[in-house]
Amino acid sequence: MALPPAPALRMTDVQRARLAEMASSSSLPYRVVIQASALLLAGDGVANEEIARRCSVTPNSVRAWRQRFGEQGVKGVGAIAPGRGRKPRLPEGTVAEVVRVTQQEQPPDTSTHWTTRSLAKHMGLGKDTVARIWRDHKLKPWKIETFKVSNDPRFEEKCTDVVGLYMNPPGRAAVFSFDEKTQCQALDRTQASLPMKPGRAGTMTHDYKRNGTTDLFAALNIATGEVITHCHKGHTTVDVLAFFKKIDKAVPKGQDIHVVLDNPSAHKGPELQKWLADPRRKRWHLHFTPTSSSWLNLVERWFKEITDKRLRRGTFASVTQLVDAIETWTKHWNDNPKPFVWHQPAQEIITKVRRGRAALNPAVKIATDH
Repeated sequence: MALPPAPALRMTDVQRARLAEMASSSSLPYRVVIQASALLLAGDGVANEEIARRCSVTPNSVRAWRQRFGEQGVKGVGAIAPGRGRKPRLPEGTVAEVVRVTQQEQPPDTSTHWTTRSLAKHMGLGKDTVARIWRDHKLKPWKIETFKVSNDPRFEEKCTDVVGLYMNPPGRAAVFSFDEKTQCQALDRTQASLPMKPGRAGTMTHDYKRNGTTDLFAALNIATGEVITHCHKGHTTVDVLAFFKKIDKAVPKGQDIHVVLDNPSAHKGPELQKWLADPRRKRWHLHFTPTSSSWLNLVERWFKEITDKRLRRGTFASVTQLVDAIETWTKHWNDNPKPFVWHQPAQEIITKVRRGRAALNPAVKIATDH
């Protein structure tokens, strides 16, 4: 005797929308996609036998999916009950050992890191197994990131000062982030580049001819995003002083000038100190970043912009062409400047630095930890 057709599966609009997303997904497991498709048909009132035929499953499977949906909702779609599903085929402890070796040991051939093949051979596993374990534990031995934790004994004081200047600048003052990008090279390629076309990127030769260098001085106005620049051969204290005089002329009288800068000797030379000590320069205030903390200097972000968008892929037959290119690009930037907004409070940065110092040398009491 045939069973009476089941009533349409009850579901909310939100549940139906989520099931539709799952049924159309190209990344979810097949069992999730097919169950979501079957449940959508059940919600439309299609009989279980017809759903089973369309989805190439048994009617009993459809009934079980309907029951689980009624009990658990969308979160039960595609779920594997405890004790069911594919049983693990690796001996107990294998995964933990792969993770440990990856993180704590080096290959016997003294390579700096493991590959899936070298670790698989070392442990008697398949390379795909190693790759899966790495993926599951978010391990990427082939990648490395650079870092430098500042050892400046006044790190907290300087960081608080600079970040406070960014996030809460003083009134009636111009705040600049200043630095030099030294040794900007006028590079010319040895052959003409080919233009981009569908299916192929633009090209440029890997070799080049050097046609000289220039040093780019830049002061980024924190509030407006405008940049004052000057290209010069050399970056001595005298050169820095000449650029400071350019900033001084650009800022209206009556406004204080605050400058964030780093710590090379050219920024602290006697000529500069003498000029700043003059009573006529009492509106000048210098704020030094901690050592090894160039990331605190916002003008570095602007240097990245001009490097990525004008210098790295540019070709220059002479230093004059390079300087003209820098000045032209900067002029266009200043026509529609975009300030870089600092978001991270100083205390969050200080906490991370303390944690980094503790990880690097846990046996040493951190001087700034109080």
